[in-house]
This record gives sequence, C-alpha cells and structure tokens, in this order.
Amino acid sequence: HVQLVESGGGSVQTGGSLKLSCSVSGDADNEYCLGWFRQAPGREREGVASLSSGGGDTYYRNLAKGRFTISHDGAKRMLFLQMNGLTPEDTAVYYCAAAPRGYCPGLGPVEYIYWGQGTQVTVS
Repeated sequence: HVQLVESGGGSVQTGGSLKLSCSVSGDADNEYCLGWFRQAPGREREGVASLSSGGGDTYYRNLAKGRFTISHDGAKRMLFLQMNGLTPEDTAVYYCAAAPRGYCPGLGPVEYIYWGQGTQVTVS
C-alpha cells in the first residue's frame, strides 16, 4: 500500500508560478508510475504529467508541455510539479497518484490506484 500527501497549492496571479509537492510513503520500493492529475469543478479529472520512479522518463499532456515540469526525488520519497506561466484555466484541485506500472505514457486515472487528498490551485 502506498500513501500520498500533496502540498504547495494556493492562490497565484496569472503568469505566476507554484511548486507542488507530494510525499510518498508505504511499500513503494518497486517501480511505480507517479503522476499529477487535476480536476476543476464540472470537469473530468485529467492527467497533467507523469514519470517512472525507476527510469525517470517524463511524460506531459499538451496542457502542461512547456510550462510544467515533473520531477522526483527518490531518496527523499518526494514528487514535485513545478508550474510556470499559470492561467485561470489551470485552476483546479491537483492530485498526485501512483500506479504499479513501469511504463507510464498513456495511463489514465483508472490505472492509478493510489491517490493523495488533493491540493487547491487557484489562478486569477
């Protein structure tokens, strides 16, 4: 079982930046896909970015490419999402998640069986 806790959300002006963090605990010694998702009111949950905990390859949805950076510190068991150039369209609850997979591109929310509680990001 893997436990995830997000932090770092808040309010920011258009064009600003935020860095989200996700602590990882539990039996996550094997290779996992670690990802960030977001959900705005009235919208479906959508993927933002993901990486492989073992290989470190990163994958981005179009909404994030060029603005967001996903990274992982295995020693500290932390996942990060650096978000730059934020717009009101980025307003959502952001979740970190883990999937017991080693190949991450194209995985949907249903493949991620471990989820954090979410952290609110508001851009105005």
